[in-house]
Amino acid sequence: MNTQEPGMTLIVKTITRLTVGLILLFGIYIVSHGHISPGGGFAGGVIIALSFIHIMLAFGKEAAFKRINQKAASFFESLGAIMFLTIAILGMVSGYFFLNFGMKGEPFELFSAGTMPLSNIAIAFKVGSGLFMIVVILVLLKIDKKEEEK
Repeated sequence: MNTQEPGMTLIVKTITRLTVGLILLFGIYIVSHGHISPGGGFAGGVIIALSFIHIMLAFGKEAAFKRINQKAASFFESLGAIMFLTIAILGMVSGYFFLNFGMKGEPFELFSAGTMPLSNIAIAFKVGSGLFMIVVILVLLKIDKKEEEK
């Protein structure tokens, strides 16, 4: 293995290139269909974060930071919290139950659950960005400890 290039072997990098888009797409599917089928914002957010973590493991932290950096992850985490809080406050102000306001469509269709899909998106932003940041912090902490030992 070439020690100059960060990341893992060529086989792992090739498989990652082929699968990371599918993992991201599956996470988006889980978030968008969370009110119809099992899943939702938490599970979808974890899957979306794992697609970026997969890139970090295969290609090194620099490759993952090219796609989403720490400031962007922090922004999306804050955006998710603000979105969720806004949906909750709108429900309280309008006099409806927390998630039972907004347009309702036909049962078992994509746009059929009022504000539940928006809540799933907000939760996915919060969970996905938070999990990615936790892994980034652990990776950076491990790198700092290795430098202290030298």
